[in-house]
Amino acid sequence: MSISTPGGPERRPTVVSTGKKPAAGRPAAGAKAGSGKPTGPRPGAGGKGRKPVTPVKVSQGRAWGPIALFVAVGVLAASIIGYGAWASFQGSKPWEERAAEIDGIVNFRKTDKTLVEGGNHQAGSITYSVLPPVAGPHNPSWQNCMGDVYDAPIANEHAVHSLEHGTVWVTYRPDLPADQVSKLAEKVRGKEKLMLSPFEGLDKPISLQAWGYQLKVDNADDKRIDDFIKALRVNASIEGPTALCSQGITATGTTPRDGAQMPQG
Repeated sequence: MSISTPGGPERRPTVVSTGKKPAAGRPAAGAKAGSGKPTGPRPGAGGKGRKPVTPVKVSQGRAWGPIALFVAVGVLAASIIGYGAWASFQGSKPWEERAAEIDGIVNFRKTDKTLVEGGNHQAGSITYSVLPPVAGPHNPSWQNCMGDVYDAPIANEHAVHSLEHGTVWVTYRPDLPADQVSKLAEKVRGKEKLMLSPFEGLDKPISLQAWGYQLKVDNADDKRIDDFIKALRVNASIEGPTALCSQGITATGTTPRDGAQMPQG
């Protein structure tokens, strides 16, 4: 703004700087009051007045529990299927092959074909080259073999006839512990074409016989006992699966009972 004086030129007022800065919180000189524009720091400049930051969700990792369960179930299912396939395959094998796979089994059908011819009935006592006997001549009467558990020795001559009919004859030393005898009895009792009896002079605690086959083991927990029975019971018969096991001799004692009135077979 200019100032006029009478008779002289216009003079402009001198502006004197005081050197002072505007007080904090007050608008600087020359700023328009009430303009509505912020005069403070801009957002993002120095940390004051920042916009709120949206929290970021942190991943807690995979849910390993359900995954482990799924894998375990899958492995179990695969094992069951695999075992079923294996068992089916094993069951489809000829019984001779399954018998041959039993560790320690002796096959007299290969080593002495004359011994296993069968059908040779003789009265009286018979001397056997293999003990307990597995085949050969035998008494016309068979030992009852309907899962019979005998607590005393039986006559070889009757037992061999039972083998010819497809029986598995389980024998054991008389001094075998009672719990071992009980386990053998559980495998035999009440099952057709099986019988159990003690046998003097065994070189192993337990010996199993089928027609032309023998297996000796040390204890009743040996799984080969079950394998032997499964492979050879009935199958080892040389008279067919219908050969009788009932109506046989039920008495114990090592002397054969000649002349017993029984069906012939």
